[in-house]
Amino acid sequence: MAFSYFSEQNVDIAIIEVGLGGRLDSTNIITPELSVITNISLDHTNILGNTLREIAGEKAGIIKPGIPVVIGESHPETDQVFIQKAKETQSLILFADKQLQISKSVKEDEYLKVSISQNGNVLIENLLLDLTGTYQLKNILTVIQAVETLRALDFKIDNDALYAALKEVKGLTGLMGRWQILSKNPLIVCDTGHNIAGITEVMQNINDTPHNKLHVVIGMVKDKDISGVLNLLPAKATYYFCQPQLERALPAQELASEAENHGLKGFVFPTVELAINAAKKNANADDLIYIGGSTFVVAEIP
Repeated sequence: MAFSYFSEQNVDIAIIEVGLGGRLDSTNIITPELSVITNISLDHTNILGNTLREIAGEKAGIIKPGIPVVIGESHPETDQVFIQKAKETQSLILFADKQLQISKSVKEDEYLKVSISQNGNVLIENLLLDLTGTYQLKNILTVIQAVETLRALDFKIDNDALYAALKEVKGLTGLMGRWQILSKNPLIVCDTGHNIAGITEVMQNINDTPHNKLHVVIGMVKDKDISGVLNLLPAKATYYFCQPQLERALPAQELASEAENHGLKGFVFPTVELAINAAKKNANADDLIYIGGSTFVVAEIP
């Protein structure tokens, strides 16, 4: 239906996100101009496999004969999987983090300012990103490498458009929930990270954010690595366990019980809204309230 709609609307360029995995995903019926694989993490293991290599094998299914592919993050367990697949399909393969480097990054007002180098030479200077999570330093290398690869295919993408678009990603796309600041005094932030890789990045951002006490509003769905995620969270925080309103949700009491095994203690609430209200009531102006654990939790923030 989506592809039919794009055709009817005479869309010039469509960015198609794979639903799950890649090899067997319904989006795999298209032949793209470029394939992009961001990173590999243990997620949807019941479907995609229990190791990074197995999951990479599924993701590599979007690599098409003769079509270039950009890999966002290289990893010793998965690189060879992608290289072998690209060799079989005779596709140009580029690892963004091997091609490009962040030469400068600094938080400036509401933006993340970055400069990007290639082989020691500045390629992009003082790019302002309105997505300020530290993990955007990995994502931006993937974006710029994708742009450079498309330019090599004769796509006309000028730097003015690049600077303007990346400064206004949230406004142009409606993207929400990526280290998104909801309010201040106390600082309230939400993030949709929901697996080990995502929560690792969230914790880095929390640690980089000045605050007194940490309040964590968290809910998860049943098919995630619950124990792996909880293992990354700090014991020195107050937790507000909740559950989003969908069948896949892990009951808040079960989450709290599992969290207690990891030394995490707090309160249990039947809804996301009640948990957030309690956190606001308990937090002082110099505290930090983090809301997350699932995209579905972030979606229910009132």
